[in-house]
Amino acid sequence: MRDYQWILRGRCYKLGDDVPHADGVIPARFITDRETDPAVLAAHLFSLSDPGFAQRSKAGDIVVAGRNFGVGQKSTGYIAMQALGLGLLCESMPAQGYRGAINAGLRVLAPCAGITALCEHGDDLEVDFQTGCVVNHTRKTRMQAPALPLALRELVACGGNDAWLAHWWRQRQ
Repeated sequence: MRDYQWILRGRCYKLGDDVPHADGVIPARFITDRETDPAVLAAHLFSLSDPGFAQRSKAGDIVVAGRNFGVGQKSTGYIAMQALGLGLLCESMPAQGYRGAINAGLRVLAPCAGITALCEHGDDLEVDFQTGCVVNHTRKTRMQAPALPLALRELVACGGNDAWLAHWWRQRQ
């Protein structure tokens, strides 16, 4: 966990409020098919609302969302974000969505009150998920968000629930 990259710096992809998980984050057919392969899902992240997103995004980029992000209890979009090396900041998201993001090993900060007012699409952001410090280098502003809870950091650093369980099991052998 010591070598894990808790600080991301990249381009801001700003979204609005009430972005649904199905068809907003990932096409619904991947949810109904119960697809979990990160390589398959990553290619389709935001494909209905922002075609080519997966090809344009780079590891370290930050998705910034408004209130009620990822409505729906599915984690396929979070698996795709984690596979692409992205981070996620949300004004708010349902508890099941937050749980899905953590279980997928996604670096996420929520709730981040006022985050959408801090940045615009394309801004250069730097986020420290351990401290909650968010810096907008484009606008020369910063804010303090709640940090990723200490109790969840090992789970995220291992790559999510399945990877953490495999790590835990190996340690006990």
